[in-house]
Amino acid sequence: MALAKEIMGSRLIFERSSLASSRLSIKKKTQRTQLSFNPFELRPMKAAFSGGVVAAISEDLVKTLRSNTIGRNQEKKEEEKAVQFKVRAVVTVRNKNKEDFKEALVKHLDAFTDKIGRNVVLELISTQVDPKTNEPKKSKPAVLKDWSKKSNSKAEKVHYTAEFTVDSAFGSPGAITVTNKHQKEFFLENITIEGFACGAVQFPCNSWVQSQNDHPAKRIFFTNQPYLPSETPSGLRTLREQELANLRGNGKGERKLSDRIYDFDVYNDIGNPDISPELARPVFGGREFPYPRRCRTGRPSTDTDLMSERRVEKPLPMYVPRDEQFEESKKDTFAACRLKAVLHNLVPSLKASILAEDFANFGEIDSLYKEGLLLKLGIQDDIFKKFPLPKIVTTLQKSSEGLLRYDTPHIVSKDKNAWLRDDEFARQALAGINPVNIERITTYPPVSNLDREIYGSHLDSALTEDHINGHLDGLSVQQALETNRLFMVDYHDIYLPFLDRINALEGRKAYATRTILFLTRLGTLTPIAIELSLPKSKRVFTPSLDATTYWTWQLAKAHVGSNDAGVHQLVNHWLRTHACLEPFILAAHRQLSALHPIYKLLEPHMRYTLEINGVARQTLISADGVIESCFTAGQYGLEISAAAYKNRWRFDMEGLPADLIRRGMAVPDPTEPHGLRLLVEDYPYANDGLLLWSAIQTWVRTYVERYYPNPNLIKTDTELQAWYSESINVGHADHRDADWWPELSTVDDLVSILTTLVWLASAQHAALNFGQYPYGGYVPNRPPLMRQLIPDESEPEFASFLEDPQKYFFSSLPSLLQTTKFMAVVDTLSTHSPDEEYIGERQQPSSWTGDAEIVDAFYGFSAEIGRIEKEIEKRNKDPSRRNRCGAGVLPYELMAPSSEPGVTCRGVPNSVSI
Repeated sequence: MALAKEIMGSRLIFERSSLASSRLSIKKKTQRTQLSFNPFELRPMKAAFSGGVVAAISEDLVKTLRSNTIGRNQEKKEEEKAVQFKVRAVVTVRNKNKEDFKEALVKHLDAFTDKIGRNVVLELISTQVDPKTNEPKKSKPAVLKDWSKKSNSKAEKVHYTAEFTVDSAFGSPGAITVTNKHQKEFFLENITIEGFACGAVQFPCNSWVQSQNDHPAKRIFFTNQPYLPSETPSGLRTLREQELANLRGNGKGERKLSDRIYDFDVYNDIGNPDISPELARPVFGGREFPYPRRCRTGRPSTDTDLMSERRVEKPLPMYVPRDEQFEESKKDTFAACRLKAVLHNLVPSLKASILAEDFANFGEIDSLYKEGLLLKLGIQDDIFKKFPLPKIVTTLQKSSEGLLRYDTPHIVSKDKNAWLRDDEFARQALAGINPVNIERITTYPPVSNLDREIYGSHLDSALTEDHINGHLDGLSVQQALETNRLFMVDYHDIYLPFLDRINALEGRKAYATRTILFLTRLGTLTPIAIELSLPKSKRVFTPSLDATTYWTWQLAKAHVGSNDAGVHQLVNHWLRTHACLEPFILAAHRQLSALHPIYKLLEPHMRYTLEINGVARQTLISADGVIESCFTAGQYGLEISAAAYKNRWRFDMEGLPADLIRRGMAVPDPTEPHGLRLLVEDYPYANDGLLLWSAIQTWVRTYVERYYPNPNLIKTDTELQAWYSESINVGHADHRDADWWPELSTVDDLVSILTTLVWLASAQHAALNFGQYPYGGYVPNRPPLMRQLIPDESEPEFASFLEDPQKYFFSSLPSLLQTTKFMAVVDTLSTHSPDEEYIGERQQPSSWTGDAEIVDAFYGFSAEIGRIEKEIEKRNKDPSRRNRCGAGVLPYELMAPSSEPGVTCRGVPNSVSI
């Protein structure tokens, strides 16, 4: 030990210098030289030797002295090689807040068996290879201390220690293996190694470690130091490949919930033909219905249809890799929302079985937010007398009236009648929950892109110049087109191919809609015409002139809202963010090592996405699920989504600037801050989105240039190329031959691809998701389905419409049961959980990477996000921005980065997490 102390000196720890002030601009790595001194390596002190003999001596004596000196040096080297010393590991394990009886029992059993040798065992692995064995250098196994003593700790995090024995030639620590000999899994958050000359060495883990009984192989965790594949230290190369092979699996068998295997499959688990032929659904993914791929579960096929996979129904969990499952606080938030949804839906279900199921008037809708649900219905006593409800429900109703009351949606919180105004209807195309469909009109009347051989002259628009001439502020139609004053929200081609089947469904009626909007001199929009198309007829509605046209205009706007709600949910939200990101996430886990710098960049933007997509397959997009029950398209909803994927989705158009230019909402302009000029200057979604897009792009470029100083490193990065190739050729197999996929050969290519992915996972998803209840929770504002078409004078329904237009309006909207079910679901989807991680934040912000300059750059990115938030607050108070500020006008906060938990209509999480 004395020699070990001499080798280690005074055990000086070289602490990294504190981070400089936040900045985004950092120097590139222009070269990657191998230093002769490794800061992780322990270097023996030079032995002092005095050989200054000056007297004349014989040649034999010189030979003898030389021989003795060499012998002593060899002995000293051998002695130094044999020197061993200890380093300490501090292991952080996260406790569960709640445990059921079985978990508690197993925990106590593990505490007992830990005392008799069934421990958690760690082994430290060097970055160097032992030249004698050609294997990585390893420490002796070390056992976590005091597991049994700390087993009853109620702390959120418990710190354990272990001591490793290594020798002076061990080199740099690069990996740790962990073996769990207990029966119960545990969540390993972090391991810190102390005792090397370089200071503390960090191993970010954030993973569940399974019992050896379930998964015999040792778990592998790497240091936070990033390495490109070609730069992987020799001691880590085999482990790097081995860990990726573990994550890929072999593509066979049914997955267990404890597995960590990432693989691809088609959407063949949406239907349940074994229960009923009516619940059979096609396979999505393939030639007939192209679709992105989802996470493979390996469940057996159904008895009825060998091409369909057997479903797992709630409350049983759907397989996703163990580390992708919700953490405890997220589960609790989701469970609370589910209970609230059940209670909100239970009472309307009972009422619908004994009373009329339509709303009678606007006051009845308003009372959903003002009173306890049963009090609002005025039937609480009757309900509880006629139906023997579980005691918990009656108790909740009596003691927690607030739980049975809906929160007031933002759209009616400032002005309860705002939704009725035409300017508000149009404003939401720029600043509502679905601001990504509005486009500039270049040809009037608009032209369909559907196949004329199939649809013939029925594709011709019924819109004429006469419909809009009186609404153009004195301009001709041509002048309005030339001055970029005409815009449109066009759902004609999306819905028309499905209308016959949708309108054959019970209680569903839909048109294919086009809405023409005019840009006023104030910078606001106003609707000037709505075209409603059926396969063989079309009608055009314009702003009201009298009482009758007032109500037909309101009905026309409601049908537009229904189209909008369906496209928003099925295409823009579910398809373009949730489903289309999943292949990139699966491929990242399969092809990018945790050591890879690009994996470290993407990691926070992949959190919870596989789990929430699995939940969606169970309850949202499944046969007879929420979307089929609550949206106009019914069972054809996913077919509409698949058609949009086939005909409209292009990865190269998913970035914000490209999308704005494609829709004609902006034109390229290198003199503008973001390289483009918006044609509607006050376009809150685009205004705020471009701030976030630019911040993300700058951060990504800083990061990429750090590790790829020349394009050849990108071309020869085997893991990076495999990730991108698999994302396209397997994950998006139905588009693998498309010519629009970006190349991956240069820094600019990689920056563009990564910026688009981070944008979609964070800001784009937030803009499309967290306003669902604030805007859609008041169903008349944008009803998810319509039950009646608008009658004309030749139809018998027209008389009842004239007699009581408000009653007809409500009979066209969703029923009470459909409304409350929809409200409960979008309330859940709009809720931030307490463990949400927002853009500009990371778990372990100072240690997620071992590259100090990148940590510094990330703090600079975080600071920029903070500045953007202040700018958004400033814009929302600017009265010249009429689309986000004014009497009764909602501020646009869906791009505001931070949020409190709950339904806030703001906040940009890092990932698609709900």
